[in-house]
Amino acid sequence: MTKYLILIYEDEAGYATATPEVMGEVMQEHDDFSAGVERLGAKLLGGEALEPTPTATSVRGGSEVTDGPFVETKEALGGYYLIDAPDLDTALAVAKTCPARFGGVEVRPVMSFD
Repeated sequence: MTKYLILIYEDEAGYATATPEVMGEVMQEHDDFSAGVERLGAKLLGGEALEPTPTATSVRGGSEVTDGPFVETKEALGGYYLIDAPDLDTALAVAKTCPARFGGVEVRPVMSFD
């Protein structure tokens, strides 16, 4: 099995203007996703949602500290899931079910130093 990170990139404006009903739907989609990962042949190891980019602080060159995200982009990293899957095809099958109503997801294998 290999660990894969599913990175969720979305337009934060969608959440800033979302109604409580939409937010409830999104939360239910994430609950359903979490419950369904094992049916696709993978194991969910963890995941978290991130606070919006205005809360970010960036450090460059080991000493320069600035408020805000490292890069400015329309779709920002909003959260992630860590899964264990037998192969990339399984990881992609899982990623296709990952909620990202206002954007998309990126799948990256976690580097192993074994």
